[in-house]
Amino acid sequence: MNLGRVFGHGRLGGSGYLSLLPVDQGIEHSGGASFSPNPIYFDPENIVRLAIEGGCNGVASTLGVLGSVARKYAHKIPFVVKINHNEMLTYPNSYEQIVFAQVEQAWELGAAAVGATIYFGNEDCSRELVEISEAFARAHELGMATILWCYLRNPAFKKDGVDYHASADLTGQANHLGVTIEADIIKQKQPTNNGGYPAIEFGKTSDLVYSELVADHPVDWVRWQVANCYMGRVGLINSGGASGGQDDLAQAVRTAVVNKRGGGSGLISGRKAFQKPMAEGVRLLNAIQDVYLCDDVTVA
Repeated sequence: MNLGRVFGHGRLGGSGYLSLLPVDQGIEHSGGASFSPNPIYFDPENIVRLAIEGGCNGVASTLGVLGSVARKYAHKIPFVVKINHNEMLTYPNSYEQIVFAQVEQAWELGAAAVGATIYFGNEDCSRELVEISEAFARAHELGMATILWCYLRNPAFKKDGVDYHASADLTGQANHLGVTIEADIIKQKQPTNNGGYPAIEFGKTSDLVYSELVADHPVDWVRWQVANCYMGRVGLINSGGASGGQDDLAQAVRTAVVNKRGGGSGLISGRKAFQKPMAEGVRLLNAIQDVYLCDDVTVA
């Protein structure tokens, strides 16, 4: 029921595609780094207003952000409570996802879904995997949907000056682990390359992943991510990436086109939207949604 609420809301409601606004960067990147470009978003109400005015399917944020405005907005747009975070104030940084909120708290404030991150490849991964598997089981008992940020985190995934944290083969395997614990939606960075396994020289894969099955093209890289989400039975949404300035809109539209052409289910874009005046953020979110509403952009 609640997964249907998310897919049925906003400008993309009923299309089978998703446009989500995620704003947990106040913890993950610090409030100063995230909100100084546009300080109105220190106020949680403006985060939710941006998602509503931007026509999003839902808004994903922290327990504190969504809890503070739940009475006014939880019935107006689906809430996704992100239950764990990398708090980034421990020095040196430990890169561990820590549970900040309980599933029951998300349910009590009226959330439609819970979200969580697992840092696959990190030494802390086993703990995170157990915690989030248990949390997702409880969320499903309560009728909520689940979204998993399937991110990679290991310094060894950088080799000879090339970063494979967003390689199609490694992220694809992270997705496959994510759907195994019954995530209803997988959030993954859009691939920037392929060949992580052979470059790092670990794990098991097949030469077919780099020849017959996956062409050396961004759309095919996304298609491989989708294939690892039970051939698309679990929706794949790609992240919109960091804000880069004047070319953000063009980059966001390109990311959406590649995701849709590869068989993905949508985009989750935060910093590109909220680090701008609200009207500009709304235009960017609408431009992303227009890609999924456009019949001329099809699955390749």
